[in-house]
Amino acid sequence: MSETVQQHSTTALIENRPPSAAALFLDRVKATPDGEAYRYPVPAEGGGPDQWRSLTWAQAAARVSAVAAGLMALGVRPEERVAIASNTRLEWILADFGVLCAGAATTTIYPSTNADESAYILTDSASRVLIAENAEQLAKVRAHRSEMPELAHVVVMDTAGIDTAGIDAAGADKEDEGWVLSLEELERRGAEHLEKNPDCVEETVAGLRPNQLATLIYTSGTTGRPKGVRLAHDSWTYEARAIEVSGLINSEDVQYLWLPLAHVFGKVLLAAQVGVGHVTAVDGRIDKIIENLPVVQPTFMCAVPRIFEKVYNGVASKAREGGGAKYKIFKWAAEVAREYGRVTQENRRRTGKPSAPFGLAAKHAIADKLVYAKLRAAFGGNLRACACGASALAPEIGYFFAGAGIHILEGYGLTETSAASFIGPGESYRTGTVGKPFQGTEVRIAEDGEILLRGPGIMQGYHGLPEKTAEVLEPDGWLHTGDIGELSEDGFLRITDRKKDLIKTSGGKYVAPAEVEGQFKAICPFVSNVLVHGAGRNYCTALVALDEPSITAWAKENGVTASGYAQIVASPQVHELIDGYVRRLNTDLQRWQTIKKFALLPRDLDVAHGELTPSLKLKRPVVEKEYAGLIEEMYVGSRED
Repeated sequence: MSETVQQHSTTALIENRPPSAAALFLDRVKATPDGEAYRYPVPAEGGGPDQWRSLTWAQAAARVSAVAAGLMALGVRPEERVAIASNTRLEWILADFGVLCAGAATTTIYPSTNADESAYILTDSASRVLIAENAEQLAKVRAHRSEMPELAHVVVMDTAGIDTAGIDAAGADKEDEGWVLSLEELERRGAEHLEKNPDCVEETVAGLRPNQLATLIYTSGTTGRPKGVRLAHDSWTYEARAIEVSGLINSEDVQYLWLPLAHVFGKVLLAAQVGVGHVTAVDGRIDKIIENLPVVQPTFMCAVPRIFEKVYNGVASKAREGGGAKYKIFKWAAEVAREYGRVTQENRRRTGKPSAPFGLAAKHAIADKLVYAKLRAAFGGNLRACACGASALAPEIGYFFAGAGIHILEGYGLTETSAASFIGPGESYRTGTVGKPFQGTEVRIAEDGEILLRGPGIMQGYHGLPEKTAEVLEPDGWLHTGDIGELSEDGFLRITDRKKDLIKTSGGKYVAPAEVEGQFKAICPFVSNVLVHGAGRNYCTALVALDEPSITAWAKENGVTASGYAQIVASPQVHELIDGYVRRLNTDLQRWQTIKKFALLPRDLDVAHGELTPSLKLKRPVVEKEYAGLIEEMYVGSRED
């Protein structure tokens, strides 16, 4: 009886949600005005560690209202677009909610986006204002200003090197005057506007409706121009409530947020926080993560798989540097962790209790004192769980962290679904699956294995591209995700690959490259990125990029005299090392999946060269085109079936 009542109440909570993301924010402020909302770092005077400061919800709301009113004073009207080009920081969040409370829609731009593509996004979205982080972001739009007649103003967060009257330090034309202003100036104008119109923000928010545009996120894509995904206010209020009723986070939590807020994964975390009301410590500087975690001591954080892979490789490398005995202990502890993770998850699934046999439990207790406790301390010591998404996490990596007491809840979603559609259900999560759908999201598997989704989180469509929209969004609301997957009898989803990424060999066998790549990452502590190739070929090959710190340390320990990364990976010793891991990988694969040949790349893949998306997903066509010569060399003399 109580379970039925709970089901009904949570359904009502999702269905009777606020009419807009802006209303959701104002409701949070009214509910807990004096509660801590955000923590943010401030550089210490004279150097030293950063000092962390806080904002209450009421203090945050005061700045958000000033930004909203300032945008109104600049002439921004409901559903017009205001772009943000900045790294993750407190001001990004305040600007975003300011845009929403002005009734406008946020266009997100990665700070790493080049000038040409930034101009395209600003033009395609018809953005009226750009809120830019600094002089670097301003310079990008200055170079293309003539192409963006609708861009009326640029608001700059950090004004170092910029004359905020509109003339940069280098001395731009006088006609620029007034086009550029600081965020501080925008908030000052907003305060003046509020003095004359004290109810303007509340009245604007009250007029917003669920189907109005809230966010325009451009997918990075692998080829061609990015597409703008239109997400309505209703999508964000749904995500906030669905995450709230999932029970995965609570108002006492402390989140560490570093993910790019231009990405839908980062953006959904803002909505979730407002819905639940917990604290978020925000700092997008990736090089500060290791330093920040012990200071922030988060109870949960979200990340992409590459972060966990780098942590694992880093721990393995550090153990190896400590000498043979230390490395032997680490390898033993890693195997114990994986076995413990598997066994406890399976026993929880079967009996409801995460038990382990006495012998394994005893080994785990020893390994915990020697290895796992130190690993948990590096994450701040209070971490209850991590959510992981954007791409597949290798199960062996997941089991390692599970056994070490760092629980990674894998999730699944797309930009087109407002990020979160599935998540591992708390303590009952299963490594290798992305959990169950959020309440209110429907899922079905098509005959060809494609995952189809329907629910309030689904996009309105691609901005200005009705034909592209029709290709993926059916009239009855079902979205074709382009991912292949399978559902267990009790509703857990496992993603097997991208539909377009499946390889069909010349022998007619299908290979899921991401699955093979994930297995290789789990067994080889030196790999950074790997791409499996074999479409239309009679065997599979791989392009392998190694983790520079790890392989450099190994080379030094093993007397490899090569100088620099490129020479190290070209050495016969390193080729032999990686060949051993490839042979080990092949023992667990079907014959047609095995890697017959591989090539080590002269540098790692990265975002700057366009080989990875900003969320660190592999751009297969880009990599295959760039290294076509290496790929062809691996098939020279082969006989096609």
